[in-house]
Amino acid sequence: MEQTQEKKKGKGGRPPKAIRKEICTGVRFTKTEYFIVREKAIKAGLRYTVYVRQMALFGGVIARLSNDERTYIKQLIGMANNINQVSKQAHKEGMLNAMLLFESYRKQIDRLLNRLRRDK
Repeated sequence: MEQTQEKKKGKGGRPPKAIRKEICTGVRFTKTEYFIVREKAIKAGLRYTVYVRQMALFGGVIARLSNDERTYIKQLIGMANNINQVSKQAHKEGMLNAMLLFESYRKQIDRLLNRLRRDK
């Protein structure tokens, strides 16, 4: 009779992780230090704890690209496609037209790369 009264426990919930973080440690910060670290974590696009762990283990965190950097990269990709078209045109029409177009794209790429260097 006791067996019918007991509820059988199902195996619900989250499955166990393959690598479990077993040790919890604390780090003490002043309020100023805490806000600085938190802002750096936000800028890197990471959670605070992940940021602190990465810094402790590897001494550095690679930040995500900013919106400006993403815009520059998209422009560079578009220019790469244009340069490919210039190459095709050079094979069809001759080198002079292709070289003039290529030179204009090269100048645009140089300007974008200089902006990227300046923003960092």
